[in-house]
Amino acid sequence: MTNPAYARELESTVDEAALALASLPERVLAWRPTPTAWSVKQIIGHLIDSAANNHQRFVRAASDPDLVFPGYAQDEWVRVQAYDRAPWPELLSLWRSYNRHLARVMAAVPLEVRTRKRARHNLHEIGWNSYAADAPASLDDLMDDYVRHLRHHLAQISERVRAATGASPADRGSDA
Repeated sequence: MTNPAYARELESTVDEAALALASLPERVLAWRPTPTAWSVKQIIGHLIDSAANNHQRFVRAASDPDLVFPGYAQDEWVRVQAYDRAPWPELLSLWRSYNRHLARVMAAVPLEVRTRKRARHNLHEIGWNSYAADAPASLDDLMDDYVRHLRHHLAQISERVRAATGASPADRGSDA
């Protein structure tokens, strides 16, 4: 079992972010820059949905010959699950725990399975990064893409927090 760099990055990123976000006040968690933009709570909810969808993708890809997976209606999932009304400690704990589990899943998949290139995939449809439909892709690509997507949304959260408070969670230290 090898522990890829993106799995270690996932663990450290969620641990650091959870610590920084834990004591944010409800007014910051619920603030939305526009009526159609997600709040911090909704972004974390979306990241839970992303974890759930990618969890099954990672596990299936360990034994399936292809990397073809269904997408999901992200805005609808966030709306239906009412993340904006969820208790923040529970939401944050679920997100952190689920991602720590995903880091273990990533590390558990053998290197030769993770790095095997597969001609048939739909990463160009479900991935966060740009992928060519006609270029082979690997589970490693999908797993790394997952971490990049998560970091993108954490940057959005930092922007929301700065806009709502005038400082990022990291800038606020233990007074967050």
